[in-house]
Amino acid sequence: MKLTAAISQQNVFALLWHSGFLALAMVFMDVDTIIPAMLVDAGGSAVQIGILTAIMLGGSSFTQLVYAPFISNFNYKKKFLLLGINSRIFSLLGLGIMLYFSSLIDETNIIWMIFILITIFSFGGAFANVSYTDILGKSILQESRKPFFSIRQLITGVILFAAAFFAKKVLTISEYPTNYGYMFFIAFGALLMASLGFWKLKEVIPSRLEIKNPNHFFRLIKSEWKQNQKLKYFLGFINTMGISISLLPFIILYAKDFYQIQNADTGSFLLYKIMGSVATGFILFFLAGKYKYRYLLYGGAVLSLSLPVLTLLSSGILSFIIIFLIGGVIYTTYTIAMNGVLLEISANENRTLYTGIAGAGNILPALFPLLGGWIIKLYGFLPFFILFMVVILSSLFFIYKINCKK
Repeated sequence: MKLTAAISQQNVFALLWHSGFLALAMVFMDVDTIIPAMLVDAGGSAVQIGILTAIMLGGSSFTQLVYAPFISNFNYKKKFLLLGINSRIFSLLGLGIMLYFSSLIDETNIIWMIFILITIFSFGGAFANVSYTDILGKSILQESRKPFFSIRQLITGVILFAAAFFAKKVLTISEYPTNYGYMFFIAFGALLMASLGFWKLKEVIPSRLEIKNPNHFFRLIKSEWKQNQKLKYFLGFINTMGISISLLPFIILYAKDFYQIQNADTGSFLLYKIMGSVATGFILFFLAGKYKYRYLLYGGAVLSLSLPVLTLLSSGILSFIIIFLIGGVIYTTYTIAMNGVLLEISANENRTLYTGIAGAGNILPALFPLLGGWIIKLYGFLPFFILFMVVILSSLFFIYKINCKK
């Protein structure tokens, strides 16, 4: 069956529906502010924050290497997309119930349950993302991709901005753990609504890459590695610049340690992070077709280098508001540019494979939070921030070598 303009437009609407409600859900379980603050309030340490951040940001992506060989053997992947998002929906419901009734649970067991449910949520997202990337690439006409990314960012930006005010209010209407229970109940409802968009998707083009066994999969990776020079530099980029989105949870820990921030402050950080993301989304929407991905990559790297410096020079809550505002800009530029470059260097028949390879490239982002938590515990924040800046600086080489044309 052919991908017509009408089917492409229907898929655009379905994916925008999903993106809008997903944005609402993610505000109430933000991985940079809400979840780290919740873990600290539950008695979590720097090492535990590092482990949880690694699971949420790096480990979940790395598991795509495991999922991709299996999913690649199927022509149509919508059923795996639905399986992944449904696992996320039920994990959010579990978190809400657990936190709301946490007075009946031992503190140690609460931390264990947080880890288990967040792991299910994160790995379910990685499972869904392998299918999502493949379906996105073959279900929207090529000329509609960049406008889609820009419109998606605009819509989600507006929702994020409005939801951030609501989330800040929910955080302050009660104390831990009830307030976080409310947050995850809302996230559960929003993600349930988001899943309806996936049910409306029409996957009309088959895309199958037969992978017989793990050895065959790694031979395919080796073949692509030799044939596509940009793949090497793309992996280098996500292996270095990828750590930029894992820094904010540690800045939350820094602020709690040195400035004893409260729930209202966490809500403010979330709000300003979203403001940075929304503003960037608006700018890129109006510049659709005029900007190049490589400029976003360079800009994100420069801004990432500024975060540790600003944190060490911080003098109060206002300093952290600026830091999280910049963090929102970094997240948006990295997300848009990375997805765009991945689509550019891959084709329909190998996109699932490339998504799995990209997941494998998250080795350093997966390990960095673990290493960061250990460094902070033993030596403090300064060595951790220096290491972060060195890794980000190295990403400039890979951005230059990718030489993205679009």
